Amino acid sequence: MKSPVARTLTILGVFFTMFNFSYTKAAELKVGDAAPLFSAMTHEGKSFELSSQTGHYIVLFFYPKAGTPGCTKQVCAFRDHINKIKELGAEVYGISADSVEDQMNFHKKHNLLFSLLADPDDKIINSFGVKMPLLKIAKRWTFILDENLVIRAIEKDVDPAVDAEKVANIITTLKQKK
Repeated sequence: MKSPVARTLTILGVFFTMFNFSYTKAAELKVGDAAPLFSAMTHEGKSFELSSQTGHYIVLFFYPKAGTPGCTKQVCAFRDHINKIKELGAEVYGISADSVEDQMNFHKKHNLLFSLLADPDDKIINSFGVKMPLLKIAKRWTFILDENLVIRAIEKDVDPAVDAEKVANIITTLKQKK
């Protein structure tokens, strides 16, 4: 006869298998790692390849769901700070599991001045290790990549209202160290 713990683990295993949840987790990315390369569609329905973005800093900010209050605060903060970030030689991309159409509507509604990337299959979200357990959404994390697509900063404790300002400060500091 199985112990209560063994029975619980068996039941959980069946549950995870039935609903196609995975026990595996991508190795956690660290500062100094090469960013996982990916392809995606922009909010405009255009193809985006991270591998073609060398030569300047890249900001990849992951957010849970287009149109929600925190995500709206975050994209609007980036919109309001985009000139400062671009003056530092960086490009900004927001990523969520939303469809191209949802990203397009979100982009248009808030007059954003940077691209949103659609990841409806969670491939990018999984490769960066930002998928919320059991949910089809990303954690609110921000990655800053250098000109060679090496991760130079990872922000896990993101306040959506000040993320953009914090990113600008981090890039300024990184550039001063060179």
